[in-house]
Amino acid sequence: MTFDKSRLPSRHVSVGPSKAPHRSYYYAMGLTEEEIAKPFVGVVSAGNDSAPCNTTLDLQADIAREGVIEGGGMPRRFNTITVTDGIAMGHQGMKASLVSREVIADSIELSVRGHCYDALVGFAGCDKSLPGMMMAMLRLNVPSIFVYGGSILPGHFHGKDVTVKDVFEAVGKYAAGNCPLHELIALEKVACPGHGACGGQYTANTMACVAEAIGLSLPSSNMVPAPYESRADIARDAGRAVMRLLEQNIRPRDICTRQAFENAARVVAATGGSTNGALHLPAMAHEAGIEFTLFDVAEIFKSTPYIADLQPGGQYVAKDMHDAGGVYMVMKTLLEGGFLHGDCLTVTGKTLAENIAQVTWKPDQKVIYPVSNPITPTGGVVGLRGSLAPDGAIVKVAGLHVLEFEGPARVFDCEEDCFAAVEARQINEGEVILIRYEGPKGGPGMREMLATTAALYGQGMGDKVALITDGRFSGATRGFCIGHVGPEAAEGGPIALVEDGDRIRIDASTGVIDLLVDDATLAQRRAAWKPRLNDYQSGALYRYSQTVGPASLGAVTHPGGKAETHMFADI
Repeated sequence: MTFDKSRLPSRHVSVGPSKAPHRSYYYAMGLTEEEIAKPFVGVVSAGNDSAPCNTTLDLQADIAREGVIEGGGMPRRFNTITVTDGIAMGHQGMKASLVSREVIADSIELSVRGHCYDALVGFAGCDKSLPGMMMAMLRLNVPSIFVYGGSILPGHFHGKDVTVKDVFEAVGKYAAGNCPLHELIALEKVACPGHGACGGQYTANTMACVAEAIGLSLPSSNMVPAPYESRADIARDAGRAVMRLLEQNIRPRDICTRQAFENAARVVAATGGSTNGALHLPAMAHEAGIEFTLFDVAEIFKSTPYIADLQPGGQYVAKDMHDAGGVYMVMKTLLEGGFLHGDCLTVTGKTLAENIAQVTWKPDQKVIYPVSNPITPTGGVVGLRGSLAPDGAIVKVAGLHVLEFEGPARVFDCEEDCFAAVEARQINEGEVILIRYEGPKGGPGMREMLATTAALYGQGMGDKVALITDGRFSGATRGFCIGHVGPEAAEGGPIALVEDGDRIRIDASTGVIDLLVDDATLAQRRAAWKPRLNDYQSGALYRYSQTVGPASLGAVTHPGGKAETHMFADI
């Protein structure tokens, strides 16, 4: 392909006599005059040595360069950060996790703006790097393709497949005296056998499914495990495909319409995906100027059948889903059941329905059920609202057998205090554990609570208590765990007024969460309540706490696409 750069952003750094100083830098890097005349394509990788989720990303990004060159472009590699939740979990480091989503999006935006790249191919592997990268693509609106680095293969222990979730839960078993230390050590050494992101339908795999469902990834690409050699072909194809998008001027906002976001929410619910999907989808929509809140997501969840038997609520992991046909196999039965908008455009240049038409249903696989015979008739994730959460909350119900719970509150003002009580076996059956001041502003950073919930499960208490927080839960969390409660405690929401012993009622079948305390008592407590100062009064966490909005709107930090007076792609 040949391209006219006269309307592309890269003309500002490569075309005309005034750009001679800029071109001198490209000559210094070994480019020829002909190569400088080609479109510049940013190839961004979240690769690093922080965790196995990210260790293959740089290699895959380098292979994508080959596809860009074949398609007539000039690739420009750069990197962004990640904060890996499995390592950040259970301590103060988790406060950095959600903040990293914004930093990832911002860093990609700044690199693309500063160097005037014409298109973007992005490689991500761990939790927040997926939505962060897609947010940047929607914000910049240059032709873009998202590539997931792939999941880890399952570990094997005592004849069973295991994931990192089993290790977290084994910590609870050890604390309860039900797992010898040598067993815990043996498990930790085999649970994660190599490269790739966590294998269950946790946040990374959930958002990888979103990327295909919303049309930003190539069909049937994201469930391929990280160690598979075919990932090289996927990376190369992404490089070629982004050049076709550039030729046709197909941009992320042409693809990610309101209907595409609805498709993505369907797939999150149908796969029993992470509750974090209800945080990231509104944030992605915000970048495109589309209003798509927690309640919009929850409404879609309410009417979506749960059809993919994936961990943590089910049996299987991402490799099994890949073997069963991947995301497009899930979408094939959803489309046939009337649950998807088939006319949405995708990065293939074809519609979702046209892509799905190329997929043959596999009747012999056991992971994905037809919509005519779902695991449960409604989605694996449910939105809640009531006097405890006027601005909403969310719970994953996939795998739960009881959808109602009422009990006395046991209140903690941070996760560490709660975890200490769990470790000391001081939690009583029937209690509603409440962890507050862990929201976007109050934490700051809206920590995940996997260490606490996994420890409860490991002690055999997972289905005997409920846990409520204005923070978040990992996609690996299971049990009656309600997160994203809003308004958060730091904003003086009702969750800030709860006292030990107050009764709380949760009904996930009707979507209600109520604090059973009379208005007069709450008014007295509100009059006495005072805002709390968190420990982060400088640096990135301080800056985040000053700008972040509510979880129900995606915990975003800027006005979004609706406020734009121009977009980068048109400079």
